[in-house]
Amino acid sequence: MSTARRILLVNGPNLNLLGTREPEIYGSVTLAELEGIVTDRAEMHGLEVSAVQSNHEGELIDRIQAARETCVGVIINPGAFTHTSVAIRDALSAIALPVVEVHLSNIHRREEFRHHSYVSGVAEAVIAGAGPDGYTFAVDVLASHL
Repeated sequence: MSTARRILLVNGPNLNLLGTREPEIYGSVTLAELEGIVTDRAEMHGLEVSAVQSNHEGELIDRIQAARETCVGVIINPGAFTHTSVAIRDALSAIALPVVEVHLSNIHRREEFRHHSYVSGVAEAVIAGAGPDGYTFAVDVLASHL
């Protein structure tokens, strides 16, 4: 491991389908491309990226908890867990690292059930509706909190 500071990039359920899943909502950028965008931007701030995507809540929680020892901050798009997972919220709170929540779409312009986020209450910032640029903004915001 290098001496660079590391951030954890977390992408939740169904984000592995980016580029093909409802491109009218989520765009045509793939998850691999998004991870590259984040890595490139992080390098500009002297940061490394450790990325995880999972459709399994427990796996995301395990990686978030492990970040306490290996990372200086977290960028998270919890996907549908945004609206359902107190456990992910609690894991983020427990690690006491700065968190930026990001969503490709504007969750507040979508179905009513998507308007509430359990994660927002523990996040330094929430970026929604900016598409892939939101991830770039998230890196900048997180870097400013480090």
